[in-house]
Amino acid sequence: MSNCAIVGINWGDEGKGRMVDLLTEDYDIVVRYQGGGNAGHTVVNEFGKFALHLLPSGVFRKGVMNILGNGVALDCENLCKEIDDLASKGVSVTPENLMISDRVSLLLPWHRILDALEEERLKNKKYGSTKQGIAPFYSDKYQKKTVMAGDLLHPEYLRAQLADLLEWKNLTLEKVYGAEGCTMDELMAWINEYGERIKPYIRDTGAYLCKAQTEGRSILFEAQLGALRDLDFGIYPYTTSSNTLAAYAPIGSGFPGAKIDEVVGVVKAYSTCVGEGPFVCEWLGEEAEKLRRAGFEYGAKTGRPRRVGPVDLVATGYGVRLQSATAIALTKLDVLSYMQKLPVCTAYEIDGKLTQDFPFPSALVSAKPHIEYLDGWGCDISAVRTWDELPENAKKYVEFIEAGIGCRIKYVSVGAERDACIVR
Repeated sequence: MSNCAIVGINWGDEGKGRMVDLLTEDYDIVVRYQGGGNAGHTVVNEFGKFALHLLPSGVFRKGVMNILGNGVALDCENLCKEIDDLASKGVSVTPENLMISDRVSLLLPWHRILDALEEERLKNKKYGSTKQGIAPFYSDKYQKKTVMAGDLLHPEYLRAQLADLLEWKNLTLEKVYGAEGCTMDELMAWINEYGERIKPYIRDTGAYLCKAQTEGRSILFEAQLGALRDLDFGIYPYTTSSNTLAAYAPIGSGFPGAKIDEVVGVVKAYSTCVGEGPFVCEWLGEEAEKLRRAGFEYGAKTGRPRRVGPVDLVATGYGVRLQSATAIALTKLDVLSYMQKLPVCTAYEIDGKLTQDFPFPSALVSAKPHIEYLDGWGCDISAVRTWDELPENAKKYVEFIEAGIGCRIKYVSVGAERDACIVR
């Protein structure tokens, strides 16, 4: 069986969760391989509407094993709350359908504290953090100043390691930020409440994935955020603190030898962005608010109003290249049904010249969008389920984007529900 990665092409919030939920019907295993609880994947199915922040979006499918790989920022507290929330709605998450890599590092309480303190210090120069502790966590991980989930199974070693980290971390809290430090009692209480709960899920997931592959089982790799938030290739420094690209999936999943056969890149039919940083095609005012209301564009984790604008072929083409996408899922096409004219950003103007190349981050601040317009279709398409049923102008819009980004649009979403998707 083939392996597939479902990834974001733009700034995140493209609709990856609904595509994972749809496509897991054809896969045995779903792996989250990077990021943490700082973003949400919204899924609507027979169980209801969910915003998943850490759990892989395959948890709703019977017979599918879900894995949190070593590349994830594992917040035990939020994971436990998420499991409890799903249980209250009839979705069971147990060691029978969820595994946690023994090599994933734990996001500890002080990471959220430090995240909030640093955003406060930056004031009007803030990066737009969700204050979930992601940047401090990854900073500590690369300094080798974290504990791994597998350490929970070795309590004496864990306590000694935490004591060393606590001494070091309190220096930063107290001396740099003038904040109150943490105590060992507080830290162990947190470990006993949340760390103990995740222990039954901890496994050598790398060995599991390797064995599954030799048995012919298929793997779906689920990314968080999008290509433009990638730490190395995104709109730095307004990025996340991990690699959001499909190329990182084998590493972050715990199975470095995995071969990815397909990469489904997810793109919205218009542009959205949560957080700070350059956003060339951004709309403001009533025009933006009308689109925001039509698409209900508010952050799944934060509730913040998303920045919105027309679809951006320059940024999207760059994301397609970074992700090496083999197919595109275009989501929320139905949201544009109210528009008589459909704006498309086909190029950027920089220093009086048009370019279709995505510029270096520092040059983005001076870029202006070059907009072309297509005719709208003026009717509700949310009940459409086949390509032939779509209005002609809706087809032309999809085909125009497809030609502009150089990648086939295989899926067209016309609603949040699992079946509200056209397969071309």
